[in-house]
Amino acid sequence: MIFKIIFTWWNRQTFGTFLKTLFFGKYVGKDELGNKYYKSKKNERWVVYSKNIEATKITADWYLWIHHTVDKIPDSKETKFSWQKKHLENQTGTSNSFKPVKISKNNLKKKYDTWK
Repeated sequence: MIFKIIFTWWNRQTFGTFLKTLFFGKYVGKDELGNKYYKSKKNERWVVYSKNIEATKITADWYLWIHHTVDKIPDSKETKFSWQKKHLENQTGTSNSFKPVKISKNNLKKKYDTWK
């Protein structure tokens, strides 16, 4: 486990981030995906991902906080609107990625009439 932390950056956090979190980080919260968010006295903000590192795993609320757009720490108990969807990470390259419907030439409708 120690070798994994020291020699790999893609496994949650680097050794430097581990030390920074240990000595200077103040835990501020956790999102529904398990990512933990920290803040320093100099108002530096960072995230320690729960599993593999993927920037799109940060929810919209925490994204605004980590980029200093809002100062209020997001609360998971806040009510969401019924039209808001649950956050998903980037689905590109997976079986859940968006695949547009293929249109054949026979089914293609013209939006205009050509001159004759």
